[in-house]
Amino acid sequence: MKIFFFIPVLSLAILMGCTSTKKVSNNNDTNKLTVFDTQGHRGCRGLMPENTVPAMIKALELGVVTLEMDVVVTKDNKLVVSHEPFFNHEITTKPDGSLVTEVEEKQLNIFKMDYDEVKRYDVGLRPHPRFAQQQKMRAHKPLLSEVFDSVKAYAKRANKPLPFFNIETKCLPATDNIYHPEPAAFVELLMQQIKEAGLEKQVLIQSFDFRSLQYLHKKFPGIATVMLIEDTDTISFEEQIAKLGFYANVYSPNYSLVTAALIAKCHQHNMRIIPWTVNDKATIEKLKALGVDGIISDYPNLF
Repeated sequence: MKIFFFIPVLSLAILMGCTSTKKVSNNNDTNKLTVFDTQGHRGCRGLMPENTVPAMIKALELGVVTLEMDVVVTKDNKLVVSHEPFFNHEITTKPDGSLVTEVEEKQLNIFKMDYDEVKRYDVGLRPHPRFAQQQKMRAHKPLLSEVFDSVKAYAKRANKPLPFFNIETKCLPATDNIYHPEPAAFVELLMQQIKEAGLEKQVLIQSFDFRSLQYLHKKFPGIATVMLIEDTDTISFEEQIAKLGFYANVYSPNYSLVTAALIAKCHQHNMRIIPWTVNDKATIEKLKALGVDGIISDYPNLF
């Protein structure tokens, strides 16, 4: 299979979407693109330690269009690439060489640690119970700026275009100021980092917490937004849009929710639909045949 990369002339067309809940013409380039958005979940969690620089580089070597990742915030206001705002027991070794237990993991709150302390924990050596192919190596949770710099350096070295960065803000109303800042502060910190890196046209911001997306839509309308949808969400597509208050650029549901009718609804409103997380070839091909615009996978080698 050929791997296609976005080229600069397409960037704005890809990232531009409708910005209100008014019905929008279907004559939008988003629905005419032949580029399929292959996204490496947490870099390539199935093959390398998740959300680490080696995972991102490996995903790029495999030809992904977009790097999917998560960010959390430290006590000293550093943005760290991490799925949880604490040290997950499945992947973490303490600085003293002992293993983090499930009982204690949430006490290791990254929001209460300076980054110097965060960096001392290893997240690459411990064998992952659910990803047997994952290579083991020493690895730390990197700063978002470290990921940006490493990806830029790789792209230059390999003579490849920059990928897109699909970045999730890890926040929930119940844990504001406990595990993370409130959405406005979180988004401002994230946008400052993105602007410093000069990557405004290369990023998409995703969240299950619609407050982040609403703040982005109001304060940074040029940044692409992605609605993340759980398979446990019981409200309809229309109710989800009403809850958000506008049409995001991308609708990103659990892959089990995808139907031809849902794809049609998204495309009717010029929204791309990119499901997560698809880890077998047969399902990838099935979803592509249905007409999704991309797929997020732990195994980008399947693309």
